[in-house]
Amino acid sequence: MKILIVHAHPEPQSFCSALRDLAVETLQGQGHEVRQSDLHALEWNPVASAADFSERQNPDYLVYALEQREGVKAGKIAPDIQRELEKLLWADLLILNFPLYWFSVPAILKGWIDRVLVSGICYGGKRFYDQGGLAGKKALVTLTLGGREHMFGEGAIHGPLEDMLRPLLRGTLAYVGLDVLPPFVAWHVPYISDDARQDFLRDYQARLQGLEQDAPLVFPRLDQFDDRLYPLAR
Repeated sequence: MKILIVHAHPEPQSFCSALRDLAVETLQGQGHEVRQSDLHALEWNPVASAADFSERQNPDYLVYALEQREGVKAGKIAPDIQRELEKLLWADLLILNFPLYWFSVPAILKGWIDRVLVSGICYGGKRFYDQGGLAGKKALVTLTLGGREHMFGEGAIHGPLEDMLRPLLRGTLAYVGLDVLPPFVAWHVPYISDDARQDFLRDYQARLQGLEQDAPLVFPRLDQFDDRLYPLAR
């Protein structure tokens, strides 16, 4: 496979960065081609703005998604977005590697999503879920967090981790057509022993070695809905 890892941690010596490094080593060792986008090393600009277009279809009023669509077609989109978009379209598998911040992704990663998943290519009109522009590709979310595993789930103090990840897994990755694999989670990372961290690394390596056997999560398909997107009778 061709694999793009988008990494969003500011500390190169972090355990999150160790997961990224392990992924590169393991996947390349299996013969896959791996490219990276280390967002902090790139000094990635997370802010979607009018500055993302060297020329606009409507210079008087910014509709960002529409300008994305026209900017890509006309070659008027910012060079940093174009470079990341080319990597994304090249890849068969997208890995997002990040620490959980406030029940969500870090701002720098959210900004990569906002700016790179461009309208007209990744989605648009009824081109979403299984009909999305990135259909046929896969995505894996790899995350670290400080909480203990028992703090997440039905009835737990923080509720299910899946609820926190829903905007990412469903509203972003599945929405643009990616087959979303179950996430890999390293729990309580800042507070555990080195032996426990090594256990997570071994588990992650085993997971990476078996990615092609992973069944993706289930999300809506457009053939389950009518032309107005009302659910069809079961």
